[in-house]
Amino acid sequence: MIVLGVESSCDETSVAVVRGSKKILSNIVASSLKIHSKHGGVIPEIASRMQLESIASVFNQAVKKAKINCKDIDLVSVTSGPGLPGSLLVGISFAKALALSLGKPVIGVNHIYSHVYANLLCHRNIKLPAVALVVSGGHTSLFYIKDFADFSLLGETLDDACGEAFDKVAKIMGLGYPGGPLIEKLAEGGNRKKIKFACSGMNNEMDFSFSGIKTAVFYYLKGKKIGPGLKKDLAACFQESAVNTLIRKSLVACKHKKSAVLLIGGGVVANGYLRQKIYSKAKEAGVVCYFPDTNLCMDNAAMVAALGSYLYEKGKRSSLNLNIELS
Repeated sequence: MIVLGVESSCDETSVAVVRGSKKILSNIVASSLKIHSKHGGVIPEIASRMQLESIASVFNQAVKKAKINCKDIDLVSVTSGPGLPGSLLVGISFAKALALSLGKPVIGVNHIYSHVYANLLCHRNIKLPAVALVVSGGHTSLFYIKDFADFSLLGETLDDACGEAFDKVAKIMGLGYPGGPLIEKLAEGGNRKKIKFACSGMNNEMDFSFSGIKTAVFYYLKGKKIGPGLKKDLAACFQESAVNTLIRKSLVACKHKKSAVLLIGGGVVANGYLRQKIYSKAKEAGVVCYFPDTNLCMDNAAMVAALGSYLYEKGKRSSLNLNIELS
């Protein structure tokens, strides 16, 4: 089965072609990140306008690189949510129009779940059930997965997502946007133990809160001169606390569900320090940890196409009445 995927949940515009649910034939991603960087964050109106202008070109590139004709497409898979309403609407409208013109079925998939499924594009020996952690700019969630058509929510952030906290702390420190890569790079030369930060405790030990640590950084810096040394230590200490929180709660979830498999996905997972430390700590706890390749951590249509293919084979169907799903 040849599946064409469309992803436009935030500032990326991506179209991919996947054979079956695991082999990527093409995966084209266009981003408006440079424009958003000038504003210190994603501007929804700019994102959707750029997606509207670029999606046809991205589609043509994906089909050309995959070396297929449009008539070869068997299924159109598209992110139906969650995400920015205007951006989602661009992708869904394009996908439905394409499916209608080709006389092919269309299927909507959950953006967060597709981040988890990205692992299957990189690893062949994953066994379910498993615990899954999704860490991105808009979401930080823990799931229990019996099947990739059966996700059960264990815990989620009740305020800022982890990636959002990285962006806000970077802004407080005057680093720029996006904050994750900037903090990771700066933290390499810092003392991770110099300043003690902590994320808020929650009634549900598998829920997250990153708003408090962001505020703690703000008040720690208030009235201080931010020299290069302090910036490095601050970045290292903030990153250490955030990563430790993700690790602790993920392993609590694994213990709670008696799972020896942990799947991780989302844009924040491109952070090299997070990957190294969570892999090490999971191994110590007897848990096998999987990550997608770094190029599949960010929003992309390959994971959307692959999950769509899997769900279609499981009997899931959408119609041309498919609409955005914000939650």
